[in-house]
Amino acid sequence: MALGAPPARDRENGARSGAALLPRCSSHRQRFRTPTGPAARLVFQTGDGQLIHRLHKSAPAGPGQTLAAPPMKSCVIFNPAAHGEKARRFRDRLAALSTECALKPTYAPGGGRALAAEAVREGFETIVAAGGDGTVNEVLNGIGDEPDAFAHTRLGVLPLGTINVFARELKLPTNFDQAWKIIQQGRETAIDLPEAEFTVSGQRQRRLFVQMAGAGLDSRAIELADWNQKKAFGGLAYALAGFKLLLSQSPQLVVSDGRETLAGELALIGNGRLYGGSYPFFPRADLRDGLLEASVFPRADWAGLARCGWGLLFNRLYTSGGVRHLRAESLTLESATAMPFHLEGENVGQLPVRFSVRRQALRVIVP
Repeated sequence: MALGAPPARDRENGARSGAALLPRCSSHRQRFRTPTGPAARLVFQTGDGQLIHRLHKSAPAGPGQTLAAPPMKSCVIFNPAAHGEKARRFRDRLAALSTECALKPTYAPGGGRALAAEAVREGFETIVAAGGDGTVNEVLNGIGDEPDAFAHTRLGVLPLGTINVFARELKLPTNFDQAWKIIQQGRETAIDLPEAEFTVSGQRQRRLFVQMAGAGLDSRAIELADWNQKKAFGGLAYALAGFKLLLSQSPQLVVSDGRETLAGELALIGNGRLYGGSYPFFPRADLRDGLLEASVFPRADWAGLARCGWGLLFNRLYTSGGVRHLRAESLTLESATAMPFHLEGENVGQLPVRFSVRRQALRVIVP
């Protein structure tokens, strides 16, 4: 379902490799269509009515026209209905991007996962998540759904979201042109690849992540945040939900590495140093050391958060900040009370959950 020419083995079959009509989403009113004829073009309509045209690479060349298109090795997965200035600027560049890579638009929450798996099967070497941390997580898990995909596929990030914690961790620029230039240069590094194992309706589930996980005040706020508030206020909706929860009793959580156990009302798990933006909630974390870092807050109340803020301000989170921590290859997180947990800011399941990490198993493009 790609917009654009896929790699070598599918290029001879133009009708199948992007020329076919994609599923239509009535709420977004986006569509692809492929007129026939010597100069066939793919036409993409965004949510704001903008039409993006590109020459279909499998179409025969017209008079005096040369179509010397090499096999594309990069694929960009994006949400065509995303809001915000960065998303609008990205859509403005879709026509130019389509000459350099294949484009796969998502049409529903979670759709990026299936598209990333499809891109792996089609042989793309670089799969780019254009969006926020949620889009990155979808694409990451789609790559992971295919056997041994991380050995021959690398992840790229175009930070189009509101906070973009993982992009900040990698020191990626938020300017689109600068970020795309980094993708083109293709410099890569290998970082650790964490995963969460948990149970849903008696079935064991596995979900990958790259930056952060957690449970307690933050996962409860994600659960409580009203959809209309999120639409109106964005990330502020989670803060409003969190303020409400500060007025109520917080259940206890237990984090263990198998040797030491810590209890608290908020537990955060980090692969990198940052959480919630540019805040170093995991000051000793390293993306390449094969360890996860847990920051455990004994109390998730006004006094506890104020003390944490003081610790963050003076880089003393684990001393005067009052936060306790563990570093290990694997960690378990559980609670006697029903409690959701999140990965990259999206609730994905209920406790208990086990976190582990594969050292330097993920190839990612960096500045």
